[in-house]
Amino acid sequence: MNPVVVLAGDGASSRILVNALQERFPLERVIIEDAESRVLFLKRRIKRMGVLPVADQVLFQLYGRIAGRGARRRIEEIKAQYGMDDAPPPEALVTRVPSANADETIELLRSLQPKVVVVNGTRILSRRLLESVPAIFLNTHAGITPGYRGVHGGYWALAQGEPDRCGVTVHVVDPGIDTGEVVTQAMISPTPRDSFWTYPYLQLAAGLPLMMQAVEDALAGRLGRKKGEGPSRLWSHPGLTGYLSRRLLKQIR
Repeated sequence: MNPVVVLAGDGASSRILVNALQERFPLERVIIEDAESRVLFLKRRIKRMGVLPVADQVLFQLYGRIAGRGARRRIEEIKAQYGMDDAPPPEALVTRVPSANADETIELLRSLQPKVVVVNGTRILSRRLLESVPAIFLNTHAGITPGYRGVHGGYWALAQGEPDRCGVTVHVVDPGIDTGEVVTQAMISPTPRDSFWTYPYLQLAAGLPLMMQAVEDALAGRLGRKKGEGPSRLWSHPGLTGYLSRRLLKQIR
């Protein structure tokens, strides 16, 4: 049985995670899933949420392409402060698959037989995939579960007036959306220079040591886990109108 495999989307946080893991554990493989079709993603979201809310979210994303540029210096500072390396992993270590849930992924995991699969930035994993190998699947979620499941949990905690719940969770992955048992959690303390675009880097900085310890514990057979406390709520991407109003009225950036 091989020790550790990474199953991830192709992004900066995944590259930072892989490089951090490589410093402590022998990685057998990094499995990268292809990005989902933007058109299919939007069609599915419109069906679930309606046209106007999704249009508002798209406007926010367009706004973010401009507003996010101002956060680049702060992001580089955070990366330097915490020694984050976002260089791509060696191609010899990487296998690309059309989807984390594809047959190719399942066949590869069965051939590798990992003890731990570290997940980052993928689609929701299917029960079929999770049960395909006797491994522990671990994820670093940018939010405190179960109250801030979904996306942008740090931002939403601040927007809801709960800075004491602005943090990160390492949890065991199940077929739900961030509903797996909690391994450990940590809070972050954003500065006045931080914003929607830098919170995830602060959460990643807080979450990396937690994930390293969780992988070590899982390999040693001593991983602790518990049910998350408090009410459960699933959060989506903010829309432009809501973001601007919260920024104006609550000073939430």
